[in-house]
Amino acid sequence: MKRILVANRGEIACRIIKAAHGLGIEAIAVYSDADKGSKHCEMADIAVPIGPAPAVKSYLVVQAVLDAGAANGADGVHPGYGFLSENTEFARAAEERGMTWIGPSTTSIENMGDKNRARTIAEQCGVPVLPGSIRFSPDDLSKLEQEAERVGFPLLVKASGGGGGIGMKRVDSMDGLRTTVTTTQQLASKAFNDAGVYLERYVPRARHIEIQVFGYGDGTAVHLFERECSIQRRFQKIVEESPAPGLPADVLERMESAAMALTESQRYSGAGTVEFIVDADTNEFFFLEMNTRIQVEHGVTEAITGWDLVQAQILLAAGRLKRLEQGAIRRRGAAVECRLYAENPAKNFMPSPGKLAMFALPEAVNGLRIDTGVRAGDAISPFYDPMIAKLISSGSDRTQALEVMAAALAQLQIDGIKHNGEFLAALIQHPEFVAGRVDTGFVQREITRLLSIANGSVHDGVSV
Repeated sequence: MKRILVANRGEIACRIIKAAHGLGIEAIAVYSDADKGSKHCEMADIAVPIGPAPAVKSYLVVQAVLDAGAANGADGVHPGYGFLSENTEFARAAEERGMTWIGPSTTSIENMGDKNRARTIAEQCGVPVLPGSIRFSPDDLSKLEQEAERVGFPLLVKASGGGGGIGMKRVDSMDGLRTTVTTTQQLASKAFNDAGVYLERYVPRARHIEIQVFGYGDGTAVHLFERECSIQRRFQKIVEESPAPGLPADVLERMESAAMALTESQRYSGAGTVEFIVDADTNEFFFLEMNTRIQVEHGVTEAITGWDLVQAQILLAAGRLKRLEQGAIRRRGAAVECRLYAENPAKNFMPSPGKLAMFALPEAVNGLRIDTGVRAGDAISPFYDPMIAKLISSGSDRTQALEVMAAALAQLQIDGIKHNGEFLAALIQHPEFVAGRVDTGFVQREITRLLSIANGSVHDGVSV
């Protein structure tokens, strides 16, 4: 493999290009009109325009993306995350055009991409699964109320073909159930070209724990420990860390075993993540989904294991990866990731697109890694996810990793847009977070206090 097509944009495109260059492999970037001259294009060996700014007219157009690779001699294609990363049509089309797919088989993508099918497979592997419903299409809601009664309230309406919290809604009673289902189907159709939804039992005090897995494609796999992903807003993660604070060792061991059973049953190839919901009161855990791609938060795992997961993906696809057994994988210290977004926390985290008039990243902070796809003077586009950067801090333990992160956030200098930097700084220093007492409702529950601290109106618990 001498040249790969990077079918993405922003920080993950930059991350893949860096990994490829580290292996002596050239990279082809693609870009929409909105991304002309962007950082990932500058880093790539070749950059190819593929269409107008809206993703549906550029980054999601299979033919345009693959034409860019075929015309420039791509041997393989790395999809990153989002966009076409879990699109079987794209994966098959890439292989038909002679490009190696840097990811799992299309069978694995299909099995895990349909959340209902994934739940069934997980159950067959002996993995605990939350009560859930049949799949509902827009033209058949005949058993909706019956299934809702069986699942029980409160429940979540979720897109069958998607993830990332898109369209997910909590429902507490029959009132408004049909309206919520219809709305979710419309959102799912636009986001994933799949209007199917299902109902799933909602755990009021839940932790979101995921296991990083890596399969060798022959029915064997390894895991690279867990990530705590409970700090979320609008069902989307903003802080991730490893180890998961306070998670009992026996519970973690059972989760790792369950994740491995599911991964190996798929003869899974490459990096994947098995996600679980953990009842914060009982420590019972349940299968949530499997993401058949690299995760936004993969850097946390890299920090504690020393693995380069993106290079490992490329090497496996090229037939050059040296196999490691589970016993050879060691955890070192702790790591925390904060996602820096162009958004306004005071207005329900509304995106804040615009030009980065100033963007100065922390310097000389030991134990800090920064992944970003933008530079000072670049614009955060309204057409895509408003992520500015990912800050990943490492330390000998959680306390040190959080100290590194606090120092990094204090040095950030951003102007021209609203951002969540101060909010993140307030969050990681909140006494309950520092104590490791977190669940997926933490941000919503503590939002008033967090905003007050971020705005400087509260210091050490005292109004000023």
